[in-house]
Amino acid sequence: MLEYFVHLDQDDPPDDLLIAVAEVPSDLKRETLRVTSLPRNWRDPVAPPELTRFGDRFVQRAESCLLTIPSVLVPGENNCLINPAHADYEKILVRNPEPLRYDARMFQTRRRRPH
Repeated sequence: MLEYFVHLDQDDPPDDLLIAVAEVPSDLKRETLRVTSLPRNWRDPVAPPELTRFGDRFVQRAESCLLTIPSVLVPGENNCLINPAHADYEKILVRNPEPLRYDARMFQTRRRRPH
């Protein structure tokens, strides 16, 4: 949610987002993208264009259903991309989506506290 949130327009937050929990079997074939494979500037606020190539190749190869990628926002954490065109996608159980509403406080400008 945070990875998506940082790209939202704070003056026009979307009102049509959904969130769903997915149960992913542990035996699904997955790939892991290591930080060492990424360009030096991969954490820049404007993502370097070459980052999209990793996801494009993952989908085109269709060797794995899941791609684990490093989180830009939380060092040491990961995100997981799911390839819905992969044959194993049907093994993932997606629970009923629900409306997702970001808390309005997330869109407020924070004032710095005096020390």
